[in-house]
Amino acid sequence: MNLILTNAQPTPEEREIVDKAMGILDNIAQNITSIGSWYKGLGVMGRIIELVIFAVIATLVVLLLFRVMNHFITKRIKNKKDIQLRFLENIIRVGIIVVAVIWVLMSSEATSSIGKVLFQGTAIIGAVIGLAAQPIIADLFCGLMISIGKPFEIGDRIELDNGVAGIVMDITMRHVVLRKIDTIDYVIPNSKLNGMAITNMSHKTTIRSVYFQFPIAFGSDVNKAMGVIKKVVTDCPYAIEGKPNKEGKMEYGPVYFISYADSALMMATTVYYEPTVATEVLKSDINMRINTAFAENGIEIPFNYVNVVVK
Repeated sequence: MNLILTNAQPTPEEREIVDKAMGILDNIAQNITSIGSWYKGLGVMGRIIELVIFAVIATLVVLLLFRVMNHFITKRIKNKKDIQLRFLENIIRVGIIVVAVIWVLMSSEATSSIGKVLFQGTAIIGAVIGLAAQPIIADLFCGLMISIGKPFEIGDRIELDNGVAGIVMDITMRHVVLRKIDTIDYVIPNSKLNGMAITNMSHKTTIRSVYFQFPIAFGSDVNKAMGVIKKVVTDCPYAIEGKPNKEGKMEYGPVYFISYADSALMMATTVYYEPTVATEVLKSDINMRINTAFAENGIEIPFNYVNVVVK
């Protein structure tokens, strides 16, 4: 994974954080034995107290490690939207929590027997756990493949082969979060997403794009329709010049006569826009302008109709 650090050497502030963290952990390690001297003679109640103490210690250590990780990883990585970084962060967080839980189970006398059964059990228990964890393992490995292949980054707008489209908000061990309209989130398991065809409207670029198709009736003036569509795009306040020409200058996407449909001639163009603009706002504006412009210029949008013959 190509993680680019802004500074390879730790700053004095970072050294101070590490020193404090190590000091806290060292004090915990030195005092665990002395703390346990007064409650071990309380029987069952003492074991419960011991379990609570170990759980509190584990929670504090986890929170401390999360803080250190956030400082060293999140703040020192240039591209915070890198999908590899987001997946790595989630893996590390889960790993820290799992280690903390194992430590509590193995260290406390109240749960040490449970820990031994879980981690030194028979092959049957291992097989049962393996079967139950198959979906989790599949999502984990597919998430790893997605983060390595990088078909998209955090913040990219993508469209799946099932028609679902949205902005990539997050990737975890189990799923990818797509934000559709406003605050509607679509959660897709990594194992399903890894097998889908993905259209990325933001691939390796700082701007986004939307592909439009506009049907016009047979017999329409194609050149006139293409000119109307071109003007609508250039007049749209959300559209920008995003296609490089032969000279390297940016311009609006060209309009194409793309195909013959069953009852229409299909015009098509690509509209570019800034990531800060909501895709639905751009689509609504373009479609409203096209609807008005076609009506004003006598360009018919074909539609199906039925003749009823009464005998």
